[in-house]
Amino acid sequence: MTGTMSKAVAIDIRGVNLSYGATPVLKNVDLSIQPGEFFAFLGPSGCGKTTLLRLIAGFAQAQTGQVLLDGQDVAALPPWKRDVGMVFQSYALWPHMTVAKNVAFGLEERRLPRREIERRVRDALDLVGLSAFADRRPAQLSGGQQQRVAVARTIAIEPKVLLLDEPLSNLDAKMRVSVRRELRTLQRRLGLTTIFVTHDQEEANTICDRMAVMESGIIRQVGTPMELYERPGNLFVAGFLGSANILDGRVAGDVFEVAGGARLPLPEHVKVPLGAKLVFRPQHARLADSGMLRGPIVHREFLGSTVRYGVRLGGAEVLIDAPFQSGDDLRAAGDLVCVALPPERALYLAA
Repeated sequence: MTGTMSKAVAIDIRGVNLSYGATPVLKNVDLSIQPGEFFAFLGPSGCGKTTLLRLIAGFAQAQTGQVLLDGQDVAALPPWKRDVGMVFQSYALWPHMTVAKNVAFGLEERRLPRREIERRVRDALDLVGLSAFADRRPAQLSGGQQQRVAVARTIAIEPKVLLLDEPLSNLDAKMRVSVRRELRTLQRRLGLTTIFVTHDQEEANTICDRMAVMESGIIRQVGTPMELYERPGNLFVAGFLGSANILDGRVAGDVFEVAGGARLPLPEHVKVPLGAKLVFRPQHARLADSGMLRGPIVHREFLGSTVRYGVRLGGAEVLIDAPFQSGDDLRAAGDLVCVALPPERALYLAA
């Protein structure tokens, strides 16, 4: 097993619809994943992200559409003929087997020669840093080590695609950070096209090249973490990725009239979709002594490097993050302030 196990492959999903009985789970899904890309399916529970992963693996069947790996339609192939490796959320390790035997299991099922099995097991354990634990059993390992055994077992079969179904969900917060860095480093070394399923936006932001944000079986937007955060295409993506202030309003000529009476001038190039709302991030606005958006501070939270203020604007509350430096005079609850929002930081998004 060398630095790159196999030629990285593209994944194309075209016109996929999948239902369980009368319940639609995936709705007209079209998606292209580039060779060698670390891609994430991100969304809330029940959005269809794990079903889409299982569809690629062959554990679910769509009513319509194609799943292409390296240009080959594999929709009719069973899982064991797709050359895809999947790491499950539960790790699915055999408790009575040693680490080495767990890693060897898939290779033995493929009837590979004993010497080839031993080589692949040794190489896979070297890659995940568990060579010294080959004779232990899963119960003798930490959660992070068990997760690495599951990855080693999967990469030992030298798949074309690596699928990770919320593999960090059973780890504590500190271990999650460490293991996700290890996963990213390993993926780069192997050069495998990898798909990572998670509901945790921080995990997706830090580990993936691009992501698809999903809601109710629909892909709402695809892009890099920075693109989706800075330029969300709709209210769902804006609200799901990080904190966002969302205010009702309407277009009135060349201004956007926010509920409560404030009027924000619209730049000439901005096109406001029908039914749009004003959206901005807490760090993109600041507290000021004058301006169109005016209201009282209702609460204040000290977050170390920033102070987060809650300001009541009409019938809504917005969050404003102000950088904190020692000795700063802080605003207090009840203070009447204005919220200054640069026009280029205002987004006007519809559902």
